[in-house]
Amino acid sequence: MLLSTVLARFSGFPDLSFLIKESIDSPRLWSRHSTPLPETKIKLRIGLPQPNFHVLEQKLHKSSNPHHERYGQYLSKEEVESIVAPRPESINAVERWLASFEIASLMHSPAKDWVTALVPIRLAEQMLNTKYHVWKHDVTGEYTVRTTEYSLPEHLHEHVDVVQPTTMFSQPKPANSTVLWYPEEDTSADILGELILGNGDRVDGICNHIITLTCLRQLYNATGYHPSNEVGNAIGVTGYLKQYADYDDLQIFYADQNPRAVGSSFNFVSINGGENDQDIWKAGVEADLDVQYAFGLTNPINATFYSTGGASPYLREQLRPDNDNEPYTEWLSYVLAHPSPPLVISTSYGDDEQTVPEPYANRICKDFAQLGARGVSVIFSSGDLGVGDGNSNPKTQKCLSNDGRNVTKFLPVFPASFMQFPRPSYQNEAVEAYLDTLPSGTYAGLYNATGRAYPDVSAQGDYFRIVHRGVPTLVGGTSASAPAFAGLVALLNDARLKNKQPPLGFLNPLLYSKAVKTANALNDITIGHNAGCGTEGFNVSRLLISTDVLSKMQATYGWDPVTGLGTPNFGLLKDIVTAA
Repeated sequence: MLLSTVLARFSGFPDLSFLIKESIDSPRLWSRHSTPLPETKIKLRIGLPQPNFHVLEQKLHKSSNPHHERYGQYLSKEEVESIVAPRPESINAVERWLASFEIASLMHSPAKDWVTALVPIRLAEQMLNTKYHVWKHDVTGEYTVRTTEYSLPEHLHEHVDVVQPTTMFSQPKPANSTVLWYPEEDTSADILGELILGNGDRVDGICNHIITLTCLRQLYNATGYHPSNEVGNAIGVTGYLKQYADYDDLQIFYADQNPRAVGSSFNFVSINGGENDQDIWKAGVEADLDVQYAFGLTNPINATFYSTGGASPYLREQLRPDNDNEPYTEWLSYVLAHPSPPLVISTSYGDDEQTVPEPYANRICKDFAQLGARGVSVIFSSGDLGVGDGNSNPKTQKCLSNDGRNVTKFLPVFPASFMQFPRPSYQNEAVEAYLDTLPSGTYAGLYNATGRAYPDVSAQGDYFRIVHRGVPTLVGGTSASAPAFAGLVALLNDARLKNKQPPLGFLNPLLYSKAVKTANALNDITIGHNAGCGTEGFNVSRLLISTDVLSKMQATYGWDPVTGLGTPNFGLLKDIVTAA
């Protein structure tokens, strides 16, 4: 970050004629509680428009399209920053506005597309012509300081994309992908024999009951592949919410599942005050799961665990700087400013879509695009909630969708469509093939037929054997799938780097490509469904077997809204990505 100082109050500053910049309805499960103390400080982040972002987007599409002549030709950090930089007049207008309130210290992102100022709430209310309140979450009982509407001087609207924290009601403890605990006795299951996969590969019989590193290598055709630590490869895992990755747990895990890795560890990076407490009783099951499988699959590739602080509860009696800015923003700011981030980064945390305002979502999406343009692959878990909210009781389930303003209504939402983002062209053939087999009118009004479809791919997500607080434990959820898939991507990067090829970067155009489809390099999943909202939800199928609009569907082939394109076949993918 670059530090600048603005000391003078500018004379002749335009009259402040405010216009509403953003207004939302109160998000569900949040209730207005009280008024914050006026001197409580918040870290106000102001996103400036990026007039040339379309240029970055074009370059991203070219560098990630395996059929384009510029495939794999990524941009440097400096090139990305030059493209996304705001207009000088936008920087000047925002700085003059801040100076008019005698805000002395500003922090600029390297591209100067974000400006950050630490201000008391009383001043933020003047600047934004708004009123902040303390809000309480009806379920967690935790608090945050937010508003449902803010304004800017009319002349500033063209110079500002978004200001936060304002309307972003991300939970103080964002819902990470569900970690499912299984009975301890299951960890000692002794299953003999072998399983024969559809392609003829053999898998240890125990893998039908417990997932280990060996099972993943067998299931995904990566047995016998040994990565290098000398080709510039790197993998990262993100941690939030005081989830600590325990070094001793990792060593026990390595002794159990990857003896060659015993004695090796990972780099630790603290962001925004993030910690990695090594008290064994503070070890986080999410963090242990993520580092053990992402790093266990890829050792000795350089590995980094990021611990990002934030989302702490609001305490009225403490006039400390607010630390509950969205932790994703803090992490993105750090990693975008880093000259050489890991080539693959896995995140097993998510948030409630209806708490994320559209302007903020769009801006964060653009930040992730910057990583892709630099050749970084970012893997996110899709969550375990299916078409509902994870509640198995249909009488109390909350099945709602978001229109970008937090206006919600009862909807068993199609799990494969975002309301806020259009479907990219690389998905069209696969998703339309699924939709075309549905009878006319099926699920009408329940999903965005032209929205960004997800998930893209899938991986094992049940009965992962980890070591947590010194004890072998079985856990599951898409929390497990993300680091497992990320580990395999890091191995693919290893193969390319050994072959003097660039890393894979933004993966999706490759995953949906004809080459991957023709080679069956992703294993199609044809059984299963994602129940919710009192229904069977959506299956991995296309063929409707009931006239009920919410009925389950029978298995068939291709992309589906539960498992995406399927699970990886590392061997076949390696052949594709290393081909001349």
